Amino acid sequence: MKTVEPRTTFIPPPGRHRPAQRFALLNLGFRPFYLAGAGFAALALTVWLMVLAGVPAKGGYLLALDPIGWHAHEMVFGFAAAIVAGFLLTAVRAWTGMATTSPRTLAVLALLWLCARVLVWSGPAVPAAIVDSAFLPAVAIVVLRVLSKAGNRRNYFLVPVLLTFGALDAAFHALIQSGRPDLALRCLYAAAGVVVLLVSVIGARVIPMFTSNAIPGFVTRRWQPVEASAAPLTLVALFADAAALPAAVVAPLAFAACAVHAARLIGWRSYKVRGPAILLILHGAYAWLPVGFALLGLSALGLVTHSVAMHAFTTGVIGGAIIAMITRTARGHTGRPLVADTRDIASYALVTLGSVLRIIGPLVAPGHYQTWIWGAGACWIAAFAIYAGAYALPLMRPREDGMPG
Repeated sequence: MKTVEPRTTFIPPPGRHRPAQRFALLNLGFRPFYLAGAGFAALALTVWLMVLAGVPAKGGYLLALDPIGWHAHEMVFGFAAAIVAGFLLTAVRAWTGMATTSPRTLAVLALLWLCARVLVWSGPAVPAAIVDSAFLPAVAIVVLRVLSKAGNRRNYFLVPVLLTFGALDAAFHALIQSGRPDLALRCLYAAAGVVVLLVSVIGARVIPMFTSNAIPGFVTRRWQPVEASAAPLTLVALFADAAALPAAVVAPLAFAACAVHAARLIGWRSYKVRGPAILLILHGAYAWLPVGFALLGLSALGLVTHSVAMHAFTTGVIGGAIIAMITRTARGHTGRPLVADTRDIASYALVTLGSVLRIIGPLVAPGHYQTWIWGAGACWIAAFAIYAGAYALPLMRPREDGMPG
């Protein structure tokens, strides 16, 4: 089944007026989760910078027990998981033509995510682990129910992906509470790999289509060997790294994945794309994939730090893809034009600059490591605060064109 961009223009018949203002935050999955995820990203990174500045960590569980673990966990299982849930709950409706959740079910899922964020901060540890680990399986059940009813077999793979994502979260909590933060961190690396896999798969579906739609006459190419190997290589290389396999295994896999994703960008002729900004950011985010795998291979060989390689995936790939999709889909599904405004462009620029500072900065001037972290964190806080401020009202109000969604 083809992935279809949301309809964005609507001419009401004579005499039809825009519907009266009402609360629409629970109409569709992207609404609560995009807004909450963006706001949480800005908040969590502010807390992280405060911790780095020496402000004592408060809380009854993860933040006090392992501040680095809290930062990594909440950016992957808090922020990224919220956006993944919002995107999939919205996309599955577009793919199947069926409603994914009722407002009540969506409210329960959003409340479950929010309670997890509070409990991971405050504790107690066991209830925090149970509530947090329940969120992604709950989303998987909702997605499976709709895909099954629609007979949409092409997207069944999303269910085991979400369940694996959730299982890694549960394993993280179990290992943290067993006194093994080193192994818990490995679970986070694997979980980041799951999100990168989703970016790779969804990006391959939509980026060429969006490009052709936005630029008349623009031709992209796909090569079957590249398409067949991209997802398996992505997952195997990142899981091999997460499992701490020898460099002789990780490095070749990483460099092979780098070559495959670079070939995709060549086939899509990403180097020819100059705009619009809402399209350019998608190509820019995907371009971090070959960079990330190149750095991962070099990291396995001991030539760069592992942290720099992982941040190429988390800030570059995941962060760039998230800001690209939460602006595009929010615009499309609220009936607004698919044209980035000044605030969108500022968010794109800040996320991209934050990625460059966090990844490239330590490579060229490692002696200023803290400066790069502070600069990158400030950029991200500003980017997602801008998004939350710009989209809060559109996400809470009905579509501008009067259509459901």
